[in-house]
Amino acid sequence: MLEVIWFRCFPHLFIAIALSETPFHQYPFYSPRFWHGMKPTVWYRLLREGRFRVSASRVGIVIGVSIATPFNTIMGGIQKLLFRRQLREAELHGTPVFIIGHWRSGTTLLHELMVRDERLSSPSTYQCFAPAHFLATEWFFRRFANWLLPGKRPMDNMAAGWDRPQEDEFALLTMGLPSPYRRIAFPNEGPVHLDYLSFDGVDDAAVDHWLKSLRRFLLNVSVATGRPLVIKSPTHTGRIAYLAREFPEAKFIHISRDPRSLFPSTCRLWKGLDEVQALQKPDQETIEPYVIECLEKMYDAFHQQRESIPADRLIDIRYEDLTADPVGTLRNIYQTLRLSDFDAVEPTIQAWAETEHKDYKTNQHQLAPAADELIRSRWASYFERYGYA
Repeated sequence: MLEVIWFRCFPHLFIAIALSETPFHQYPFYSPRFWHGMKPTVWYRLLREGRFRVSASRVGIVIGVSIATPFNTIMGGIQKLLFRRQLREAELHGTPVFIIGHWRSGTTLLHELMVRDERLSSPSTYQCFAPAHFLATEWFFRRFANWLLPGKRPMDNMAAGWDRPQEDEFALLTMGLPSPYRRIAFPNEGPVHLDYLSFDGVDDAAVDHWLKSLRRFLLNVSVATGRPLVIKSPTHTGRIAYLAREFPEAKFIHISRDPRSLFPSTCRLWKGLDEVQALQKPDQETIEPYVIECLEKMYDAFHQQRESIPADRLIDIRYEDLTADPVGTLRNIYQTLRLSDFDAVEPTIQAWAETEHKDYKTNQHQLAPAADELIRSRWASYFERYGYA
């Protein structure tokens, strides 16, 4: 059964988009939200930015988060005491690899595949949810509190769990840094911090503080893992020049996907996150133009900034190639970026392709002709550049 979502593209013009109504996986009421890892001052600032416009049905989340936030301050202080020396001497182990690309383009799948190489590591879900104290508390939650999370993510069939690789953007959000993800708390108030998708218009001091905060978080993760990091976040796509400046040896994997799948899948992503994480009952009326605008901002910046990245530090792949030939695609990545020897991990990737990947089913979407025409017009450069025209 299909639902018709109306959105405003131009003044006085509304276009119907048909999206598949695949049910979201259940997210229990007791499961933590992003906001639970915040410290009290960060949490209060988020509420103030949303003008405290909390829906009655979400008051329980606000109460639960308000009770939890002092714990983060206390445990953060304990972590500083217990790990003072390790934090002071922390360093990145090897070359960081950033996976970039639009939401729903396959960044999570690629992330999961790469960290199957035991020589590599990544920020975990728990580390991104509790960046203030994960060194002191992660062992407990991994051992005794896995029941708090559902088996699968709400919006797709990817597994969930404290130890799964996660987007570092969620850690930055929880730390109180400017992030477009702050919109999720109050989706009816409109987008926020879209300038942080590219740093266009952000003053140099703010950018430097943001980058140093990211470095500090990744150093803390390195204390926990002791291995080179594979870092994934779609929000980094339009920031690559800044990331390359902060991490001079960093390498980048950019993944693209057919926009006719990308668009409805991303709409579903934001709808799912809003339903589960928002402090308001979302009206969903602004999601589609938001998706259109974000890709344009990200890729205008990405296409401009990528010219400053040496060819041996950036590779483009396609989601369709990754799913059709994961072993060949990973081999190409390892060879092009001169990562460690792929032969050592090839059996692991091959086993995944023959077992787990064989049974994995992506969500099915149907795109109305009017929506197809719209994204072909607004995203024409993406269609053409990545071979989907």
